[in-house]
Amino acid sequence: MTTSLLRIRDVKTYKRQSIIGQNRCGLVASVSMGARQLKKRSNLRLVICSFLGLTALTLGISSASQANGDFVLLDGGTFTMGSNEHYREEAIERQVTVSPFQIKKTEVTNAEFRAFVEATGYVTTAERDLDPSENPSLPKDLLRAGSMVFAQPPGKVDLTDFRVWWRYVPGADWQHPEGPDSSIENMDDHPVVQISPEDARAYAKWAGGRLPTEAEWEFAARGGIEGAEYTWGDGYDPGQGWKANTWQGLFPSVDTKEDGHHGTAPVGSFPPNAYGLYDMAGNVWEHVSDWWVPGHPEIATTDPDGPPEILAASFSHPSVGAMNVVKGGSWLCAPSYCLRYRPAARQHAERSLGTNHIGFRMVKDALSR
Repeated sequence: MTTSLLRIRDVKTYKRQSIIGQNRCGLVASVSMGARQLKKRSNLRLVICSFLGLTALTLGISSASQANGDFVLLDGGTFTMGSNEHYREEAIERQVTVSPFQIKKTEVTNAEFRAFVEATGYVTTAERDLDPSENPSLPKDLLRAGSMVFAQPPGKVDLTDFRVWWRYVPGADWQHPEGPDSSIENMDDHPVVQISPEDARAYAKWAGGRLPTEAEWEFAARGGIEGAEYTWGDGYDPGQGWKANTWQGLFPSVDTKEDGHHGTAPVGSFPPNAYGLYDMAGNVWEHVSDWWVPGHPEIATTDPDGPPEILAASFSHPSVGAMNVVKGGSWLCAPSYCLRYRPAARQHAERSLGTNHIGFRMVKDALSR
C-alpha cells in the first residue's frame, strides 16, 4: 500500500480535547476514506501506528485448560487511575476501586494462540479477504487479507508523519507478523501479535476468561505501588538493569537493541512487577475491553467498564466506528518519542485490525477455576 492511501484521522474529531500532537506513539492514522472500507461488522481497516516470568511457557498446548497458563489472584482495591502529568488522554486522575480478579502472568503467546486456532478453526480478521462486490472501488491490494506492519526507515525522517514507518501488507497475520515471507518459527514463547480486539475476545472466551477492563489492567500493572510513574516504581536508570522491552536509539530509524531485543521478546524476559506480572510495560501493547474516548471522567467509581459504545463512536469517523483501548506501550516506544510504557498510558485500536506490536493477556473472575 502506498503512503498516498494514508492520511491522518479527521483532526476535528480530536480537537474536542486537543490531543492532536500529543499522540506521540502515532497510534492512530487511517486508511483514506476511500480505501479498505468494511461492512458494519469490521468497519474501516485502520492504520494503527507506533504504538507494549516466566521463561518460555509449556509448548504443545492442546486444550483451553492448558492454554490458560498461570494466573495471579489479585484482591482488588482502590488506586489512583490515570495521570495528569503526561498526555491529555490519560487525564483526569481519579480514585477507582476494582473487585478481586485473576490475571494471566504473561501475554498470550504464539503457542497458546495456535492451540486455540487448531481447536476451533478460528480465522483472524487479518486473514479474511474483503468481498470485491461489496467494495467495488478498492484497489486489489486492499481487498486482500493483511494487516499493518512497522517498516523501519533507513535514515532520519520527519517524526510528524508516521505514515513513513507504517505499511498495510497483504499476507501479514499472526503467523506471518511482518508479511507473507516472515514466520513465527522458533517464536512459540513470544507474544502473539497481529491480533484485533475481536480476535482477542474470541480467544479469551474459548480459554474461559475475558479481556481485562482498563481499570483492572492498570490496577494490576501498578503492582500496588500507588502513584508511581512506572510498573516498577519512580524513575528509570537502565544502568541498573533493563526493565522492559522498548526502543533504544533514534526512533524510528535506529534501534541499538541495548536491551537485547529488536521486535518482540519472549514473554517473561524482563523482571515482573510487585504482583508477579510480566511485560506490563513494553513488549507489546495489550487490548482491554473498554471503548476508547480521549480521557477519563472525573468522578470516583467502582469496577468501571468504560464509556458506552455510542459515546466512543463520536470520537471516530463513522466508517470506522468505536475503537478500543490498548495499554502498556510496546517495543516501539522510545523515551524521546513515545513515553508510553507506563501504567497510565493508553491509546486506541480499531476493533478489526491488528499490528505487529499489539497483543493481549486475559483475566478471569475471582471465583473462576
